Amino acid sequence: MENEFVLTAPIAFVVLLAACALLYFALGRISFKKGRKAEGQAKPYACGEEQPAEQGIADYGQFFPFAFFFTILHVVALTVSTFAIATVGNVVIAAFYVVSALVGLTVLYRSE
Repeated sequence: MENEFVLTAPIAFVVLLAACALLYFALGRISFKKGRKAEGQAKPYACGEEQPAEQGIADYGQFFPFAFFFTILHVVALTVSTFAIATVGNVVIAAFYVVSALVGLTVLYRSE
């Protein structure tokens, strides 16, 4: 077939590169420019509500431990649920993974 030449990797790369460059320059024409100031650009913003300037920026220090907790538990659940329990070795590995995650969570929430 004579059309297979278009499907080769170098030709596909050049076509996609040209399409991306075209999009980059076309969308760059309508994007926000550096020299212009947006209304409210310097105002504080929190969760879709205007925040008084004297209140300051929100503190996310309490958020990160919960985010790590959520991430660790979901990764453990996904990983352990994909283990095949056909052999005892797989069950031991899954149990070790769960125990390791529990140790990690204990370290995360240790009291100082």
